[in-house]
Amino acid sequence: MRTPTKQSFGFYCKMLLAIAAIFTIYQVNTQAQTTQADSLAKIQADSLTARRLATGTKVGIAGLNHDHIHLILNEYRHGNVNIVGIAEPDKKLWQKFGKIYNLPDSLFFEDLKTMCLKRKPTIVLGYNAVGKHIDIVETCAPLGISVMVEKPLAATLDQAKRMEFLALKYYINLLTNYETTWYPSVQSAYNTVKTDSIGVIRKMVFHDGHQGPREIGCSEDFLSWLTDPELNGAGALNDFGCYGADMMTWLMQGQRPIAVTAIARHYKPSVYPKVEDDATIIVEYPNATGMIEASWNWPFSIKDMEIFGAKGYIHTFDQDKVQIRINNDVKEFKAPPLPVIESAPVPYFTAALKNPIKVRNDRSSLKYNMIVMQILDAAKRSIKEGKRIVL
Repeated sequence: MRTPTKQSFGFYCKMLLAIAAIFTIYQVNTQAQTTQADSLAKIQADSLTARRLATGTKVGIAGLNHDHIHLILNEYRHGNVNIVGIAEPDKKLWQKFGKIYNLPDSLFFEDLKTMCLKRKPTIVLGYNAVGKHIDIVETCAPLGISVMVEKPLAATLDQAKRMEFLALKYYINLLTNYETTWYPSVQSAYNTVKTDSIGVIRKMVFHDGHQGPREIGCSEDFLSWLTDPELNGAGALNDFGCYGADMMTWLMQGQRPIAVTAIARHYKPSVYPKVEDDATIIVEYPNATGMIEASWNWPFSIKDMEIFGAKGYIHTFDQDKVQIRINNDVKEFKAPPLPVIESAPVPYFTAALKNPIKVRNDRSSLKYNMIVMQILDAAKRSIKEGKRIVL
């Protein structure tokens, strides 16, 4: 028979073991709760960070059938652009881009006006057919919403005049987006010209284009209007001729040319039956000449510019590479990067809203792009009539 002492000792041992087990369970539960709370807090913090990255100017998108749409949607995916709504009547494009860029269904609208009224974007970026740019301005201007369209401004000069009228009537910014506007090399060349390092400009030559939109794999949705004379206004002439017209207008400080002469070629009628695939445009100024070579027939993609001055020469080869030649001194270098607000459409547009006067004489400005449209219109008339068009 056990003694009372032994029974008491055994009882106390069991009690201590039970208390230790309860304390261990408490510690494990507390640690688990803390870990869970920390994880939840991290997820919430990450979500908040993501939302902060997507704040800023409220951007609306009009159209998804321009392949340049990938550029802005990629920025959205990385949290660099605050897209609040997308207007596109073709729902199969909703599915296509929604899947690629993980876009929520709530972003999509069939109608631009409905999207603008519900989401109230500060700016609308156009990624639709050039001949439909006017529809964006007809909708957005009365609502006081500024617009930036992909180059060129419009399919025809008449459309551009209507868009200009609406922009001025409703006091909105109407800008045109060119890829070359964000090229450090082009800005570097312009800065050199401004310092008078090469003297007065005598000749400007622009080569722009690629092997052809079908050849490089553009989407069928893009091709359906890009190769249509009504929806695009022309073929390679509008698609790539606008680049040279825009940059020479900028280099010439907005001076209107005195005459335009152009020829067009149709090298691939079986591929592009409705529009020209090559155009050469000569633009005359009182004391300078510009030549635009726009083509869907280059053996490679090209966007370069040559400026011949009275004392020197500048050649931009691509986005970054620049060559300057003054007498026998040749210098090649990589252009310095552009400031953030001059390096992409949305930060540039945001800055333009704050200081619209600054962009009145810029490559994206309505003023300069009306001159671009006059050059393109004169080029088409020159081709059609077979003569030099005096402006």
